[in-house]
Amino acid sequence: MYRSGAVMAWNVFRFCTALRGLGSIMILLVLGVVGVSYYAVVLSIYGPALTSGGLDSFISLAVLLMFHALLVMLLWSYFSVVLTDPGGVPPNYRPLVDEERGDVDQLTGSEFTQLTTPEPTNTRVRYCRKCNHVKPPRSHHCSVCGRCVLKMDHHCVWVVNCVGALNYKYFLLFLFYTLLETTLVTISLLPYFLAFFSDGEIAGSPSTLATTFLAFVLNLAFALSVFGFLIMHATLVSGNTTTIEAYEKKTSPKWRYDLGRKRNFEQVFGTVERYWFIPAYSEEDLRRMPALQGLEYPSKPDLDSEES
Repeated sequence: MYRSGAVMAWNVFRFCTALRGLGSIMILLVLGVVGVSYYAVVLSIYGPALTSGGLDSFISLAVLLMFHALLVMLLWSYFSVVLTDPGGVPPNYRPLVDEERGDVDQLTGSEFTQLTTPEPTNTRVRYCRKCNHVKPPRSHHCSVCGRCVLKMDHHCVWVVNCVGALNYKYFLLFLFYTLLETTLVTISLLPYFLAFFSDGEIAGSPSTLATTFLAFVLNLAFALSVFGFLIMHATLVSGNTTTIEAYEKKTSPKWRYDLGRKRNFEQVFGTVERYWFIPAYSEEDLRRMPALQGLEYPSKPDLDSEES
């Protein structure tokens, strides 16, 4: 019995290690898709067409401007997710709010001591037995990262990082700009893709034609998959939940963090409109919105009173 449990733990460890190693490959894959798309759209088709004159030059200029603008935003958002720590539990964290009952009094020394024991008897706040510390509201333990992540949504191998409180907005913007970019590339290459199935001759070298065909297929596949993923996350944002919390809500008739669609949106993107579509927050929002720091979250007053 002990042996099977040890083997299971060892296999899980290998799986988590494999996921960490897979992330570096995923970054190269993302950059590879970007490179193939850039070669097909900019270097092979629309770049040379700029000098053709007339309507073709105008269309080429419009496509190239949109392509580069979206590419900048896509890469900015992507590397913001990759390089931004999603948020970890601060050392010696003490909860100021009782997540279960809505109390606003800080835990006393004796209560906090009970929580730091291997078998905590105080169930008023959440405790991680893997990290051996108190967990802030809405945080979860990530087996891949080996720590608790603030407002954890999921661990994403595509960004070699957890998606949590401090980079969830950047992740959503990455999905948004990826959808726009891949859709633009798909539409731009569609006439040349259809030409493969026509009876006429196709201009270009074999390598150029192969790259164009590959770029179209890859961008179409990414556009369709990202569209469904973005719709799912838009639904989660509208209800102020994460992917993990969406399963928890099934057993809870009321979700205390659902503040209405507008406020739910602001809990992720902030209140300053000019910052909504860039992977950054205003100093004003960072100063006055605790939810953006990942430790405290506003909830419905009526539910707080019911639970207290």
